[in-house]
Amino acid sequence: MGNLNRASGASIEAIQAHYDTGNSFYSQWLDRTLTYSCALWDDADTLEEAQVHKLDYHIEQAKAAGAARVLDIGCGWGSLLERLATAHGVGQAVGLSLSEAQLKHIEARRTPGVDVRLESWSDHATEQPYDAIISIGAIEHFVRPETSIEDRIEIYRHFFDRSRAMLRPGGFMSLQTMAYGSIGRFKASSLASIFPESDLPRLAELVTAMERKFEIVRLRNDPDQYARTGQVWLDSIRRNRDTIVSVVGEDRTVDFERFLSGGIKGYEAGIFNLFRITLRRVDIGD
Repeated sequence: MGNLNRASGASIEAIQAHYDTGNSFYSQWLDRTLTYSCALWDDADTLEEAQVHKLDYHIEQAKAAGAARVLDIGCGWGSLLERLATAHGVGQAVGLSLSEAQLKHIEARRTPGVDVRLESWSDHATEQPYDAIISIGAIEHFVRPETSIEDRIEIYRHFFDRSRAMLRPGGFMSLQTMAYGSIGRFKASSLASIFPESDLPRLAELVTAMERKFEIVRLRNDPDQYARTGQVWLDSIRRNRDTIVSVVGEDRTVDFERFLSGGIKGYEAGIFNLFRITLRRVDIGD
């Protein structure tokens, strides 16, 4: 089952088609940390403050501060890795990404204690267990729209199996993922054009998949916070539109405008959820 997520979820080519659009493109509308996931606006006024607050939240939930080794599954442009190594005293922050553009960006920063790999979570091997695991915005790429419910659960179960095996006994894992709400699955052409070969989970699928592997310690649902994050992103694209069009073209710019606009409406209407889930490894029976 080593390549289960690649066969059933987004291919490397699909991942790179999205994230390798260009660092110059994303830098025009993300904050300075290039954090491309829902922010946490509690007591934050600016997007960058809210993104750093989100990173610190997951570090706290995973009990990762001061740890020797922490794994970041789906590390993006490395904002969490850098935060772990520079602000929270983590000895080695290991990040996994399938995007060459993101990998090169992280490597170019040469942050001490940061180690990034162009590697899937299903292929990653470690001789020593990690003290904590964090994954923000990766689960959305694990299945495709046509994947059956049974296969979805099996794919997520494999993910939690691998995560549990890489985590020390009693260790914590903090997840963040977009998800479908109780209204049901929603097929949107804007979602498919931005995230090819990807689909969102439902909470029930994740809970079923983690049974006897992890227990939920805390669960937050913050759809309003993603609506707010998306609006800031959309405003930034509109403000820098001429430059963005010169970088990626009119059609791609319109794709992202539609994607963000549809996402904002979806979160406001309850079509989408934004879950932040704190998990503790289950060790009964080991």
